[in-house]
Amino acid sequence: MRFPHPLVHGTLIRRYKRFLADVRLDDGSEVTAHVANSGAMLGTSAPGMEVWLSPANSPTRKLAWSWELCRVDNALIGVNTAWPNQIAAEAVAAGQIPELAGYATIRREVKYGQNSRIDLLLEAPGRPTCYVEVKNVHLKRGDWAEFPDAVTVRGAKHLRELRDMVAGGARAVMLYLVQREDCIGFRPAADIDPAYAEGLRVAMGDGVEAICYTCAMTLEDITIKGRLPIQADGSGN
Repeated sequence: MRFPHPLVHGTLIRRYKRFLADVRLDDGSEVTAHVANSGAMLGTSAPGMEVWLSPANSPTRKLAWSWELCRVDNALIGVNTAWPNQIAAEAVAAGQIPELAGYATIRREVKYGQNSRIDLLLEAPGRPTCYVEVKNVHLKRGDWAEFPDAVTVRGAKHLRELRDMVAGGARAVMLYLVQREDCIGFRPAADIDPAYAEGLRVAMGDGVEAICYTCAMTLEDITIKGRLPIQADGSGN
């Protein structure tokens, strides 16, 4: 996924009201950027950190900037949750995720479950339909990437719906996409959301597959890098 415009460097003043961030650009001007991330953004929203913004594509949009990246401990981190579905779709189409290879068609945002939309629907003659839910991961604690960074009722609902797809004879995959390069593995943040961690454990026991990929991060693009091990119940796999 290439950023459509060159990113602009600045310093975070504050993030507030979930979807707003004030940033001081290098020329000294202060702007308000849209934050496409409804989570707590633990560890990625401290005042004073380096950030990068992208200019809005539409001149009529209320906010002229979007927050894309920040730097923590010399690592670039993607905070824009609007990109993971596109990153994943491009990677699947290019054969960069072997676990999801061999499907003839990829559709995005297809209705399923209880008033939900699956992020990626993969189909091929002679194979069960594959439902892929993509989750953005930016939280790191210790050496591990973790999800979620806040209680997510919606995320738990998605796990139940993926279980239902498996029960109906389809294939279901939970894809965690880590928008940073400095983690050794992935695990659910059980202390932040015990219900989600338990939901993932149950879903995996019922046949929902869980895979995690880290991303290569630059100021020009974000691409799939490699698979990370998942520790869902205290043991890596």
